[in-house]
Amino acid sequence: MMDLDRVNNYLARVEESEKTTFKPVGSRLKVGVDLGTAYIVLVVLDEENNPVACEKQAAQVLRDGVVVDYTGALRIVRSLKEKLEARLGTELVNCAIAMPAGTESSVKTHQYVAEGAGLEVTNILDEPSAANAIYQIEDGVVVDIGGGPTGLAILKDGKVVQIEDEPTGGTHLTLVLSGNYHVSFEEAEAIKQDYKRHREILPVVRPVVEKMATIVSRYVDKAHTDTIYLCGGTCCLTGIEDIFQKVTGIRTIKPANPFLVTPTGIAMNCTLE
Repeated sequence: MMDLDRVNNYLARVEESEKTTFKPVGSRLKVGVDLGTAYIVLVVLDEENNPVACEKQAAQVLRDGVVVDYTGALRIVRSLKEKLEARLGTELVNCAIAMPAGTESSVKTHQYVAEGAGLEVTNILDEPSAANAIYQIEDGVVVDIGGGPTGLAILKDGKVVQIEDEPTGGTHLTLVLSGNYHVSFEEAEAIKQDYKRHREILPVVRPVVEKMATIVSRYVDKAHTDTIYLCGGTCCLTGIEDIFQKVTGIRTIKPANPFLVTPTGIAMNCTLE
């Protein structure tokens, strides 16, 4: 069972590192580069995995986990790296990257983006496995819902035994909100991210969330799964865990800040050379 207090306290420190630069233990730094459909995030940890600094930027350079604007992605990663280096007063060298489940064919493009920004990629993993570096669960299902796909990893004895991916994610929620409120995609995205409006919009997006939960149900063996662990920016939606639990019939939990789980887990998996 995941220690939710430990996870929440750790992620709160990562969130704080967006504004405060923490002094690292040792001189070697780990970087996680998370190329997301809605955001690009760089997280820096020290060699003991203590949070040091974090930068993020909204981006529309990926679609369903695939880079569709290489130049734009490169520009953003380079800019975030430069901001972090200015904050830290040192060059960032090594990084890890992660792919949404089922998009392994795009690994090279992700790698070229990181390398083009001046980083050396020392590890590549899938996003649900990266998330479990934070959660540290032995048995259960990690469901990572970003802007693009819904990815899931089934874990047995601490090892990923099955990875699945379906192209339904946060972008679909935004499109539904855009149509319902007759506003632009950007305005709908802002509505989705406004926690004060979550209770209002939940009935509007519920059918899409139920579809995501149904996708997970298709792959999960209820008889041998007692908990679903959510992460990814879309899981910031208040009440999403209740819908998942109702549809799947499996207890579903998420941390206070599911958005930072995957990028931080990616950084944890950075191998220092």
